Amino acid sequence: MPSTDAAAAGSTTQPGSAPQPGSPTQRSRAKQNRRQALLSAAASLFALHGFSRVSLEDLGAAAGVSGPAVYRHFPGKQAVLADLLVTVSQELLDGGRRVAACNADPLAALRGLVEFQVDFALGKPDVIRVQDRDFSCLSAEDQAAVRTLQRSYVEVWVEVLARLHPETDASELRMRAHATFGLINSTPHSVRNHGRKMGSGTARPLLENMALAALLADSRTTP
Repeated sequence: MPSTDAAAAGSTTQPGSAPQPGSPTQRSRAKQNRRQALLSAAASLFALHGFSRVSLEDLGAAAGVSGPAVYRHFPGKQAVLADLLVTVSQELLDGGRRVAACNADPLAALRGLVEFQVDFALGKPDVIRVQDRDFSCLSAEDQAAVRTLQRSYVEVWVEVLARLHPETDASELRMRAHATFGLINSTPHSVRNHGRKMGSGTARPLLENMALAALLADSRTTP
């Protein structure tokens, strides 16, 4: 029969037991939360002031840590910008692929892609502004990584559009996709109503309907 000490020791290692305070699981989760807080702060501050005008101390203060503590998560400010834009580009690609894979009907897939892009534009306007203004602040390697991911995302749209416009050249389909991104992503800059930001409940159906109209239009039709 096992001793009381052995039984007590065994009870602390039962599968599914809650992590103890200060355990590796809790520490890694806390580190990930701080990293995400820094990225969220970076999106807001870079969008508001521009990459060059934001310091590591600014980022740390906005995320509730000291400036030097930022180095525990990123080697420098440029690495924060790279992580922000590479991560969101990967998320767009992964999300677009999921939408396309879940809809066998090409029209349903296209509607899903439009809704997905509108969700992104309305939910992460700061990231769009940072991409537009501060992309050139990335290293050449990180610029290439972002471009590769975003080109792959465009091709997800092109593949769906090709099923709806089988006789249309791929270059025109890419132009339709890029024009649609321009329409949707301009939301954080231009969707205003007498100087006030238009609510998403109004902006969403308007953007989705306009985007679908542009994507489905017959290019052979003349005004």
